[in-house]
Amino acid sequence: MPQLDFSNPLTIAQVVWMFIIFAALYMALRHWALPKVGTVLETRELRISSDLASARDAKQAADQAALEIAERGRSASAEAQLQISQASDGAKRDAAERARIDGEQLERQLAEAEQRISAARQQAMGALRQVASETATAVVSRLTGHSPDPARVDDAVGAVMGAR
Repeated sequence: MPQLDFSNPLTIAQVVWMFIIFAALYMALRHWALPKVGTVLETRELRISSDLASARDAKQAADQAALEIAERGRSASAEAQLQISQASDGAKRDAAERARIDGEQLERQLAEAEQRISAARQQAMGALRQVASETATAVVSRLTGHSPDPARVDDAVGAVMGAR
């Protein structure tokens, strides 16, 4: 290759100067640029580690908060269920008490109504016996032409009504 013809004295000088320039560049980079790049890389690595640690801590805190929220939800649900069952039991007791009171009131009203019906029946039967006696007396009077004995008519009506 003609560019690297070492028989030419200028080529050797060019190669020497090239080594000197590269050595100077290497020294400048090594003492000036590379430490800055190293510092930037170390800072970046520290920041990344710090961010990862913060993220890890935040994740642990979030997981703990999620567990606490779930536990609070379970306890709130259990408490709500307890309150619902207590309210339901209270409502059932109140309804049973009202039903008992209403039942007692209805039984009293029924007993009173039965007494009134019995009294009305007795009164009606008493009036019926009198009406039956008067009717029998009137029928016998018309058929026979004379009035029957009221005691015998009452006995006959009583016998017929007692048979029923």
